[in-house]
Amino acid sequence: MPNPTSTERASGGKRPNVLLISADQWRGDCLSAVGHECVRTPNVDALAKEGVLFRRHYAGAAPCSPARATLYTGLYQMNHRVCRNGSPLDARFDNVALAARRAGYDPTLFGYTDTAPDPRGRDPHDPHLTTYEGVLPGFTARQLLPEHEKQWLSWLRSRGHADAASRDIHIPVGAAPGEISNNAPAYSKDETQTAFLTGEFIRWLGEQDAPWFAHVSFLRPHPPFSVPEPYNRMFSAEDGPAFARTADREADMSAHPLLAFALPQISKGGFMYGGQGSVNEWTAEDLSAIRAVYYGMIAEVDAQLGRIWQALKDADAWDNTVIVFTSDHAEMMGDHWMLGKGGFYDGSYHVPLVIRDPGQPATHGRQVDRFTSAADIFPSLCDRLGIAPQNHVDGETLLPFLDGSEPETWRKAAFWEFDFRDIADETFERHFGLKSNACNLAVIRDERFKYVHFAGLPPLLFDLAKDPTELSNVVDDAAYAATRLAYAEKLLSLRAEHLDQTLAYTELTEKGPVSRRP
Repeated sequence: MPNPTSTERASGGKRPNVLLISADQWRGDCLSAVGHECVRTPNVDALAKEGVLFRRHYAGAAPCSPARATLYTGLYQMNHRVCRNGSPLDARFDNVALAARRAGYDPTLFGYTDTAPDPRGRDPHDPHLTTYEGVLPGFTARQLLPEHEKQWLSWLRSRGHADAASRDIHIPVGAAPGEISNNAPAYSKDETQTAFLTGEFIRWLGEQDAPWFAHVSFLRPHPPFSVPEPYNRMFSAEDGPAFARTADREADMSAHPLLAFALPQISKGGFMYGGQGSVNEWTAEDLSAIRAVYYGMIAEVDAQLGRIWQALKDADAWDNTVIVFTSDHAEMMGDHWMLGKGGFYDGSYHVPLVIRDPGQPATHGRQVDRFTSAADIFPSLCDRLGIAPQNHVDGETLLPFLDGSEPETWRKAAFWEFDFRDIADETFERHFGLKSNACNLAVIRDERFKYVHFAGLPPLLFDLAKDPTELSNVVDDAAYAATRLAYAEKLLSLRAEHLDQTLAYTELTEKGPVSRRP
């Protein structure tokens, strides 16, 4: 018989199932397990009680495609170069699906990966080059659900919703297009996109008779903000916590030229289906009402996670399934008078991460306060499956935290990037007089300070010990001059250390190639 793989040894001779779940645009503070003021997430909490909860986990970039590129490849944006939705993912990079295939799985997708394909080598008329909603190379797509949601709409029609012909179905019953309302849409709690994908996964689960690898990629709580009973009235506009923002919108917009230019351009239609005009027209009361619906959407996704947990138990798969629950990026949700994701504030990048490994019961219930990154997920899964990434990765394996140890050289800060170039229309380039490659920022954020470096615009510095909600930029305060320099140097060193190392750890010698990874 062949020798067991490291994956099989780690699972007592049997390869584990792997379930990677992402819930789009879920804020890292919106878990009852971390003490949120009103949100209750009993099923994520239950997973955390049998796994490890990472309290300071950060996306690597925003929006969706750049964030997911980091999640799937383990690379920072400075290396994977997916700068915006529509930036192709270079075909040469390894990723979580290709790695799973090397480990003997058929990685299967439910939902979407927002991966724009590499156009080199494709016919210019290939329709896959007209959208960023491609499938990450390596995945078998069992049930796609891109943003147009046609598959779900067809399913709704099969259930008797003859009016489910377009995404107008998200408009709450009795509300006008774009109106902020907590009325329920025409579909029920058992007919949401989340319920649809959950049902498809459960049906597939019943077909499996060998170890499997699945990625369930939920669209919610991504907008449009609309949710059925009972979640639509589960929270009120008065529910906290307090927003992280100044007393008026203009003061927050004046914090940086990027905010002053970009915020007025954000459309209401990106959040309330059919909306017209700028989100800057919405009042503080409007943002509070929207947040209550967002909280309800989180509760709806959490309920569907409970269905998955039960299905795994019913299939006798619970005790042999490694589960990773996270989000691609977060949601500003009224902080700094903003909605959506991007920029530099924590609200866009702090996301949940829970990993449950049934092979490590001694650490179940552990909460980790060290800074972790979306880039860590790919190398962690590779480590767990006993395989190596086929190119440089920027992330680190999280397995030491799962087995109860504490890595001595773990990072002391979070790092993320945001690229605001506009290749097609050059909107930002023309406004700021910058080349596209200067339309970007990078953030280094530790316990005490947060430094934001722009390639072509002024930097920012926040003293988080005194100003945890990032309201006062002290970058030009003489008292912080030494701090500004120190953090600029830290950021420079970080970027230098993470230049692509794919072949840099290999040297050709008289005895042949020598490779050593630290």
